[in-house]
Amino acid sequence: MKLWAWEDWTAIFKGRNQVPERAVSAVCFAVIDSETTGLDPVKDRILSVGGVKIIGGRIAVQDTLEIFIAQDHFDASSVPIHGILKTGPNARIPEKQALVQLGTYLEDTIVVGHHIGFDLEMIRQAQRRQGLPPLTNLTLDTGRLYRKTLLKTALVPKKPSYSLDELAEKFDISCKDRHTALGDAYITALAFLHILGQLKIKSETSLKELLRMGR
Repeated sequence: MKLWAWEDWTAIFKGRNQVPERAVSAVCFAVIDSETTGLDPVKDRILSVGGVKIIGGRIAVQDTLEIFIAQDHFDASSVPIHGILKTGPNARIPEKQALVQLGTYLEDTIVVGHHIGFDLEMIRQAQRRQGLPPLTNLTLDTGRLYRKTLLKTALVPKKPSYSLDELAEKFDISCKDRHTALGDAYITALAFLHILGQLKIKSETSLKELLRMGR
């Protein structure tokens, strides 16, 4: 395993918050999801992270990520939701190693997620604990983008937010692997592609325009 110096780590994220002038078709998106012990980013911990990449408007099924993190802090009450026990058949790795692996996977990508703010805050808190710099990738939230696809009407007002289950139902996506990090990342990736279609995002559409829609 490669040993990372601080300079190696910071070099990965240098300039990521700058919007490149390129078409959506030329962008590599990394769709991520995390399973956690709870909803408090300070108190709770990440159990697993899943990632799926979208390249050229297609899901790169050969380029996925699934990490399970060794747990010192564990909340058994959350197990019925995510199904992840403290020990199990999947290898667990230390939190710092997991963060470095995640950072490498996200290199040069636009990060996409459903209610991505929560996942990013969990990751930021873990990075602070491990003395690592925060991610600076540009991000897109499928929840916000989905609201852009809905017509404005007084009869059916838009909700403040929509769950991943609601998006899956809308786009007829199977929820067989729901509540696993990799499964939810894959569902989100499919929903993201449907959303781009409904927003009439063409391959030549600029990344800046897509990011504007996602705000």
